[in-house]
Amino acid sequence: MALKATVCRAQIQLADMDRHHYQDLSLTLAKHPSETDERMMVRLLAFACHASDNLQFTQGLSGDNEPELWDCGLTGNIRLWIELGLPDDDRLRKACARAEQVILYVYGDDRAVQPWWGKVVGKLRRFDNLQVIVLPYPQTQALAELASRSMHLQCNIQEGQIMLGDPQTSVILEPKMILGPGVTP
Repeated sequence: MALKATVCRAQIQLADMDRHHYQDLSLTLAKHPSETDERMMVRLLAFACHASDNLQFTQGLSGDNEPELWDCGLTGNIRLWIELGLPDDDRLRKACARAEQVILYVYGDDRAVQPWWGKVVGKLRRFDNLQVIVLPYPQTQALAELASRSMHLQCNIQEGQIMLGDPQTSVILEPKMILGPGVTP
């Protein structure tokens, strides 16, 4: 018998001063049986960073041809494709061909991230519509501590710094763009 996804709900008060976007989000996430709390919280963080009327979670780990999040236009065009983790360059190449903008949030221990980046950076430089953002490992581990089936969170984004927390704990993240506009890899 296959294991079922765990349903998690998140209420997020979002204040994104960088984009002047303020919203109360009510999100339902299906946590795949093989998904870690860290990965689920990185998905939630990515949603908050790019929140819009059309941004939505996809099948994620269950779907091969879909990103973790996407923003599709009314005509079916993919405006934004968001990936997580350390995907192979072929997956990112296909994403860049299908979407107007692709953002990859890299997370994990440096022992895994550095070799992966060394292997793919030469192949990814050519994509003008790709941004690669690294989330610091200790902070993504701390995000995992916020995970529960029912979350009430506040997210503040200002000058590139992200604060995500509940009434007891706050995690401050400083993402680093390693590929994208104005960055020389």
